Amino acid sequence: MKRTIGSLLIGLLAGIGIGIYLGWEQFPVEYTNSSLAALAPWYQDEYTVMVAEGYGVDQDVNAALLRLQPLGKDNIFDYVQTLTERYISQSNVPNITPMVALAEAMGRLTPVMEIYRSTPAPQPDALAAP
Repeated sequence: MKRTIGSLLIGLLAGIGIGIYLGWEQFPVEYTNSSLAALAPWYQDEYTVMVAEGYGVDQDVNAALLRLQPLGKDNIFDYVQTLTERYISQSNVPNITPMVALAEAMGRLTPVMEIYRSTPAPQPDALAAP
């Protein structure tokens, strides 16, 4: 009985070792020319934040839209608004300000985003003549 269990364990460990070696060393998976749409959602969100940070530098909303198109989203404006509001609800502080700036440039500034604007909107009383 001990001999059978010992042989089984040795065979199992040898099979796992050979499988790992073949899978990682001899025949690893190689991805080439993958689209941004194939990224996991978390990485798509991170890419969107990088685009928003790039928008903060160059202030070119058209370039930001061109950078976001390869994500393959049906409506980029809704996607940016939803992602921004999700970051606000999760208190993801480092990503909120650039995302709010991008959403505002796209015309998607919501009341939830107002307090995170880099330049506050003028108040109606401030516009009135003295």
